[in-house]
Amino acid sequence: MDKKQFKETKAFRFKRFARKSYSIFNSIHKVVTIGVLSGCTLMSAHAASIDPVEQIFIKTDSESIPPTELDEVVVTASKVALPINMAAKQVTVITSKEIERAPVRSIEDLLNYVAGIDILQRGPHGVQADISLRGGTFDQTAILLNGVNLTNPHTGHYNFDIPINLSDIERIEIVQGPSSLVYGASAFSGGVNIITKKDNESGFYTKLEGGMHGMFGADVRGSFANDKSTHSLSAGYKRSAGYIPNSDYNIYNLLWQSRFKVNGTNIDFQAGLNDKAYGANTFYTAAYPNQYDDTQGLFFSVKGESSGKIKITPHIYWSRHYDEFQLIREGTPDVPAWYTDHNYHRSDVFGMNLHLQYASQLGITSFGGEFRNEGILSNVLGNTIDNPIGKYSKSDNRTNISYFAEHNFILDRVTFSLGGLINYNTAVTDKFEFYPAINGSFRVNDKLNLYGSWNRASRMPTFTDLYYTTATHIGNSNLESELSEAFEVGAKLNNYLISGSIAIFYMEGKNMIDWVKPSPDALWESTNHTQINKKGMDLNLTLNIKNWFGINQPMNSLNAGLMLLDQERADDELISNYILNHLRHKLTVGLHHDLIKNLSVAWNFRWQKRNGSYVSYIDLQPGERVDYAPFSILDVQANYKLNNIDLFINANNIFNTKYVDLGNIPQPGFWLSGGAAIKL
Repeated sequence: MDKKQFKETKAFRFKRFARKSYSIFNSIHKVVTIGVLSGCTLMSAHAASIDPVEQIFIKTDSESIPPTELDEVVVTASKVALPINMAAKQVTVITSKEIERAPVRSIEDLLNYVAGIDILQRGPHGVQADISLRGGTFDQTAILLNGVNLTNPHTGHYNFDIPINLSDIERIEIVQGPSSLVYGASAFSGGVNIITKKDNESGFYTKLEGGMHGMFGADVRGSFANDKSTHSLSAGYKRSAGYIPNSDYNIYNLLWQSRFKVNGTNIDFQAGLNDKAYGANTFYTAAYPNQYDDTQGLFFSVKGESSGKIKITPHIYWSRHYDEFQLIREGTPDVPAWYTDHNYHRSDVFGMNLHLQYASQLGITSFGGEFRNEGILSNVLGNTIDNPIGKYSKSDNRTNISYFAEHNFILDRVTFSLGGLINYNTAVTDKFEFYPAINGSFRVNDKLNLYGSWNRASRMPTFTDLYYTTATHIGNSNLESELSEAFEVGAKLNNYLISGSIAIFYMEGKNMIDWVKPSPDALWESTNHTQINKKGMDLNLTLNIKNWFGINQPMNSLNAGLMLLDQERADDELISNYILNHLRHKLTVGLHHDLIKNLSVAWNFRWQKRNGSYVSYIDLQPGERVDYAPFSILDVQANYKLNNIDLFINANNIFNTKYVDLGNIPQPGFWLSGGAAIKL
């Protein structure tokens, strides 16, 4: 592709991005108007009927807990928002301050600094990455944006095709372990909830950055706030010419959020568009290095939240994902005669849920239900339809219905929750599943908390697991859903000088879904495996160095994380594409310190060892089976603050380490970039 064609392609994508943005937000305008009027009427009537004396426990997140806990971070690790020291789960919170000083360009890059998370990147900077919690697969982790489950039913490879810039994020909550009661039946090994900023003041933010390999990025965010509503709109763009052949990318993001406040109630609207196009060098098979992916992700949601002794939270959401996958990128010479067309997919998710919460002297009771419909149109995945729709000749659809109940006993030093979720999926005939959850915590004192939990969860196969059949893969439409059960005990410490946590866990998984083959020359097959057992430990520690040695010394904070995991499966002689290639051990260390006035430096180190192996390709032909090698990476950011301006330089992989997250896809070596951000 010459420069003229490249520019024309970029111009076409930008025009398409603009047209879709206008169309989406114009159509949403009517829904917003109707929703605001009806929602405000119903919810303000409810709020007005509540005696103010009864609003002791539940007004906002910070008011739903005893006053002694108000200095704690409130997290959504259960159906009730509780302080992190009361949550009977291993919950990792990444704050906006930590995000600002991290030398990263995407959420995926950021999550790499968490010891309990495995990020398997195909492309950097948010191009594409799979996320794994505690040795699970990328399809077993629920991804949420402000509580909206955007997990992709087509394939978990696209779970992060969401319209979010790092500057939009207030915090990220990571809940480890089976979490069906919290995030729905799909949270097999945990969930990641990305929570955006709720601007209480009008403001403006912009950032520009550039670097090696033709990298360029720009973010802009504006907000408007008054006594009755807040509104924000953000847009982002990033691109690169690529660090190896066919690794270029163009990514656009657009996110709109509004909150209307009516008599103590909140009504939240959000909508977004994510547009990506990238060279996918050996992403899915090393036999074809000139792959290409063109995707768009759209979503919209409206959420109401009343206040008072009885709290009502209705939620409606919709998301759509387009994917055009080119096994052989257009413009590649000598295309074989058998390759006649690309793969086209469109997946849709529509959901609505209702959450009711009641506070009493005995604690907080919550119950409700969710309806979620998942569908796909494709020329590859699904059952053949009689009348094709454009390029789509196949389809499938399923509906998931769930009901849940949970009660949290909140005493002086003890929090104990008992709950469960009843789930029915139309793809599983006449079968209801029950996923119980028992969680408890004991606050030894104001600084130390002990906890324990037992949870069950499941995961339906994706449409790719069920139907993807090609010259190299064989899908399996008879796959059963995965089941998991986990036990966990741990402790959390938080005082003036040191904070940290330790978790020891054991999990059993049944009917595990994986793509496997007995030899390098065989085809990949999607199958259920009988059982997998894993046990491990998570350890996190933070030293508040300023509090140790005083504010006049340069060191600010030092943190470290360690995950140790042992996973067993009976048939480990098979070549596994996912389950056997789990992260076995990982160590992370972060140091933040000052150099001179207004100039600070953040260092982020990680070492990891992966279990499993892959088939190495030489001259596009399969060769030997190679074990994954351990590696270590060091990233650094220097940041200079000048009033409302931040100047920064990022140096990633400063020792130019050669490594792979997934077989045959080399990851970037040393990458230098820099830029400036302005906040008004």
